[in-house]
Amino acid sequence: MNDKERPLISRDLSWLSFNERVLQEAEDPAVPTLERLRFLGINSSNRDEFFRVRVATIRRMSGFGKRGKQLLGEDPGELLKKISSISLKQQVRFESAYTAILHDLQKQNISIVNELELNDVQGQFVRNYFRDKVQPLLAPIMITSAPKFPYLKDNSIYLAIKFFFRAKSAPLYSVLEIPTEQLSRFLILPPSGNQVNIILLDDVIRYCLDDIFPMFDYKTAKAYTIKITRDAELDIDSDVSKSWMEKIQKSVKQRKKGAPVRFVFDKKIPKDMLQFILKKIKLKNIDNLTPGGRYHNFKDFVRFPEFGSPALNYSDLQPMEHPEFAGKKSLLNVIKSKDILLTYPYHSFSHIIDLIRESSIDPNVVSISITLYRAATNSSIINALVNAVKNGKKVTAVVELQARFDEETNIKHANRLQEEGVRVIFGVPGLKVHSKLFLITRKERGKLVQYAHVGTGNFNENTAKVYTDHSLLTADKRITQDIERLFEFYQDNYKLGHYKHLVISPFNTRKRFIKLLDQEIKHAKDGKPAYAILKMNSLVDKGMIAKLYEAAKAGVKVSLIVRGICSLVSDLPELHGFIRVISIVDRFLEHSRVFVFGNGGDELYYLSSGDWMYRNLDHRSEVAVPVFDKDLKRQLRRYLDIQLQDNVKARIVDSNQRNLYVCAGKQQRLRSQFEIYNWLKLEKERLALNP
Repeated sequence: MNDKERPLISRDLSWLSFNERVLQEAEDPAVPTLERLRFLGINSSNRDEFFRVRVATIRRMSGFGKRGKQLLGEDPGELLKKISSISLKQQVRFESAYTAILHDLQKQNISIVNELELNDVQGQFVRNYFRDKVQPLLAPIMITSAPKFPYLKDNSIYLAIKFFFRAKSAPLYSVLEIPTEQLSRFLILPPSGNQVNIILLDDVIRYCLDDIFPMFDYKTAKAYTIKITRDAELDIDSDVSKSWMEKIQKSVKQRKKGAPVRFVFDKKIPKDMLQFILKKIKLKNIDNLTPGGRYHNFKDFVRFPEFGSPALNYSDLQPMEHPEFAGKKSLLNVIKSKDILLTYPYHSFSHIIDLIRESSIDPNVVSISITLYRAATNSSIINALVNAVKNGKKVTAVVELQARFDEETNIKHANRLQEEGVRVIFGVPGLKVHSKLFLITRKERGKLVQYAHVGTGNFNENTAKVYTDHSLLTADKRITQDIERLFEFYQDNYKLGHYKHLVISPFNTRKRFIKLLDQEIKHAKDGKPAYAILKMNSLVDKGMIAKLYEAAKAGVKVSLIVRGICSLVSDLPELHGFIRVISIVDRFLEHSRVFVFGNGGDELYYLSSGDWMYRNLDHRSEVAVPVFDKDLKRQLRRYLDIQLQDNVKARIVDSNQRNLYVCAGKQQRLRSQFEIYNWLKLEKERLALNP
């Protein structure tokens, strides 16, 4: 196949297919009811980000003419039409899933009621809550008479209100923001027997419109939810007199006023009112308009109130202590004796926090260097680093200010770290630092010994509870010396360094993995077993996909586990079934990147911070680490084998993007995430009996 013959699936349509898999979880009656509601929230949040980032980018490219078509691989206008069509179809399914979930909640004596369904006691409760908590936060604007239409914030929800008068005078229009940043979206009403009733903040406001507009002698007032989504691209200032942090801060502020890329509205809104609003905000493109239901911003449903019934939620899977750390006073001593593999969220992320804390007070620890991409808002890692400085350690933090939608949090962390005496480095010009590293240097018997972390996920104790990731902890000099060189590069960018074992973007990742695939191709042509098992979040890069096509055509068995975007077409007849792609969407978000190559029987294993996307391979600082320990290789192979055998939550990724589930047939049902948890639990028990 030459370049023109290599078929590719649009990354944007593939992303919509991924979000459909999330929607499937919300539609699945076998998933606990409140979990289904939360999957709707995830789907909604994903869709918002897709429009803010990808649709905004495509719209900009539509103005580039032929160049835009070359960059996207298809006409931007046609692609926008496809996206609009798929999104509208998914919106219909979304609303149907929500209706089904409400019905199932009612069976559990839980109801989401609106303002028309309140009894007198509930009504008084709502009115009191409104006067005490809600009304002071409201700032309604009469848009009929206002000289300028109010600025609508990105991804905030508003009530557009139409007043009908007894006389034949023209209606009045008003708009007000629903204060979901200050208040919960959900209000639990006084109990009524064994029935639990919940009202949304939107409907609390609807119920109390008379308290907001007592001066108008209107007959009726109707309120409809609207939302605008804006372009989230950062426009970085080129002013050389400003610091990098100042430029990012300014860009984040400007993003909030980005160009509109989508307008979502209650499909029951009167046409005259909709046209009035659209004219005022100067939004005419039909592709931008999304009719929806009564409520928007379902991302808030991720934080729906907890109810304890086992039928409503997943069973509790507590992160377990790693067996090698059980009862040990010093984690550093354990790591010195052997490499450790942590697998989240099955293992506890607290081990990482404890390791940094131990290092912060250990009198023999000299320094700590770390990369920070997405730390938690109230980060225990940040606290431990500050404590290390106070204990006289030299601490260096490479903080990436361009972590999309986490820029403000990272600026806050960077300021605090600098104030406490941490040396803060703001990445590398032209490269996002996306690697997941720390390096601890300790003086032992007059010599410096180093301990390292290389992982697939962020140093974030919150996401570690729901993201599947791996952390390799090691004192192996082959790895620690390469990491030391990489931190030298972060500090002095002219020191590119020579890396013997780490695979580092943008220096050698593409070349290394192409070379490994070429080796598998040679093995296949020589009649030897040849295979690659590749787990990642996204597979988009054209060059790597072309190499995978070549490998499969040569007889290399390629097994792919791709959670999200996959541009590779797996079901081409000429590949003879040598490529199989599955996607697992379940309770936890699959986030780890693991690459295995057959290597003539001596398997090679890598853990990586980056996917196979153009940006990760060529325009970010990513790190893939080889796993040398045979026992850890065995663990990773068992982990991947379980996922490849999943026949409950695995979907087949094919050219038609049908998201068909892998059929169990006569085989025993295997749900990989639960199977992995049980396997690690048994491993812990086995090691406890045979230390």
